[in-house]
Amino acid sequence: MKAPLLALFLALPALAQTYTVQKGDTLFRIARAHSLSVEELKRLNGLTSDLIQPGQVLRLRQGRPPVASGGKHPEEGLAVWYGPGFHGRKTASGEVYDMHALTAAHPSLPFGTRVRVTNLKTGKSVVVRINDRGPFGGRYIIDLSYAAAKAIGALSATPVRLEVLE
Repeated sequence: MKAPLLALFLALPALAQTYTVQKGDTLFRIARAHSLSVEELKRLNGLTSDLIQPGQVLRLRQGRPPVASGGKHPEEGLAVWYGPGFHGRKTASGEVYDMHALTAAHPSLPFGTRVRVTNLKTGKSVVVRINDRGPFGGRYIIDLSYAAAKAIGALSATPVRLEVLE
């Protein structure tokens, strides 16, 4: 089995311990249904407020994140970027989104996590800080800020490798 497939296979148990938020869900209802407190659910997902969005993926149990720390089993997939439509709006972490900062959205890594993102076509890399949630579903593994995408030449859907730094 090739390394990216092995990493995905090893991450499956962690992925099975997630819940995708549905329209009308609340943190209280999700926590109760999975025998968690609201505070525990917020801690597991790096949430600083009670706001959740349909399609958002929440971690339900403590466990290894899909991307292993130290880059031992880096995650590979497609990156996209987001910018003008979100610039100046609040992110899931509560901070204001700045498309010119080196930040990114990831569905499950804790806010503040630093991740090296490498463009697999060019070898260029950038270190970003996770401050938002997304992408949700589909074939994308990370949403980069405009500045981060530009730094590695990823202004269209681009194959990347993610390595957690801290």
